[in-house]
Amino acid sequence: MNTKRILFTGGGTAGHVIVNLALIPVYQEKGWEIDYIGSYNGIERDLISQLEGVTYHPISTGKLRRYLSKENLKDPFKVLKGTMQAYRIIGKRKPSVVFSKGGFVSVPVVAAAKLRGVPSVIHESDFTPGLANKLSIPFSKKVIATFPETLQYLPEQKSEYVGAVIREELFKGNREKGLKFAGLTKEKPVLLIMGGSGGSQKINETVRNSLPEILSTFQVIHICGKGKVDESISEKGYVQFEYVNEELKDVFAATDYVMSRAGSNAIFEFLALRIPMLLIPLSREASRGDQIINAESFASKNYARVLEEEELANKKLVKELTRLKDVAPVMLDKMKEFKSEKARDRVIEIIREVSK
Repeated sequence: MNTKRILFTGGGTAGHVIVNLALIPVYQEKGWEIDYIGSYNGIERDLISQLEGVTYHPISTGKLRRYLSKENLKDPFKVLKGTMQAYRIIGKRKPSVVFSKGGFVSVPVVAAAKLRGVPSVIHESDFTPGLANKLSIPFSKKVIATFPETLQYLPEQKSEYVGAVIREELFKGNREKGLKFAGLTKEKPVLLIMGGSGGSQKINETVRNSLPEILSTFQVIHICGKGKVDESISEKGYVQFEYVNEELKDVFAATDYVMSRAGSNAIFEFLALRIPMLLIPLSREASRGDQIINAESFASKNYARVLEEEELANKKLVKELTRLKDVAPVMLDKMKEFKSEKARDRVIEIIREVSK
C-alpha cells in the first residue's frame, strides 16, 4: 500500500501557519508523508523548520497589494515563477491533497495543485475572506470557515463552517513552568501582551510608557516581535521576548489576562483556553479591517473588550486593563459555552473526503 502524502502551505504571518501546526502532528501519527511549501524568508520557514519529518520547499512569492507601488509590476512575475516551482514540486512529491492556510505564498500552490489535478482544501480563519484566499478559492475543492457568518462570502456549493482549529499542545501547558520560564512569581496576576508575529511598535511604546501603572496591578510577559526587545528596561515583574515557540503552552497556562491584536487564530486560542482578553485590532489604514470585524464579533459575545488603535494612549490603556480585570468573571462565564473539540476532527474528515 502506498504511503499517503499531504502538502501544507500558508505563510507571511504566524496566523497563516498556526492551523497547519495543529494538523501536522495528526498526520505524522497517521504515518503520512508531509511536505510544506512556503516562502524563502517568511516566518513559516522558521516555524516549520523546527518540526521533524516535514520537508520544506521554498518558492518565489509576491504580495498582491491593494495600493499603488512599483513592486506591483514585479509581483505577477514572482507569482508566476512560484506557480511553476510549485507545479514541479507537486509533480515530484505527488501529494494526495493540499491544505492551504492562506497568505500570498499559498496562491501559486493552490493554482499549481489544480493544474496537477490534486484537490486542495482552503481554511479561512477571518470573518471575511482575505485577498489571497479569494484568489485561490476558484482552484480549490473545498473551503472551510472558522466563523459561521463567513459562509455568506463564500461559494455555497463547496463551503462549510467548521469552527476554530486549536493546537492540542496548548491544553497541556504548566503554569509553574510558565512562571519559571518568565522569571515571575505568584504574587500578582500575569498579563500577556502580544502585538502579532511582527510586533506592533505602537503597542510596544504605549506599554513601556505605561509600565509603572501597569506593574502596580499585573506582572507582564511582553512578546514584542523580532528585533523589538528594549534592553534598556529592567523592571521587576516585566519580561520581554521577541517570540515564544516551544514554551508558549506554559506561558499561556501562566497567563491570567491577555492584551493582543485580533488575528482570528490567536483570539480563538485565548477563547479555548479561557483567557479574558483586551483586543487592539489593526487599524483600517494598516489592513483590510478584518481584525476589527473579528474583535467586534468577540466583543458582541462578551468574550473580549476592544480598544481601537487610534484610541491607544497611556491613560486609556491603563483604564482598559483595569476594566478588563473587573469584567473578567463575566467573560469567563461566557467562555464556558465555547467548545472547540469537534473542529479539528471535522477538518481531518474533510481532508480525507477530498483526497485522491
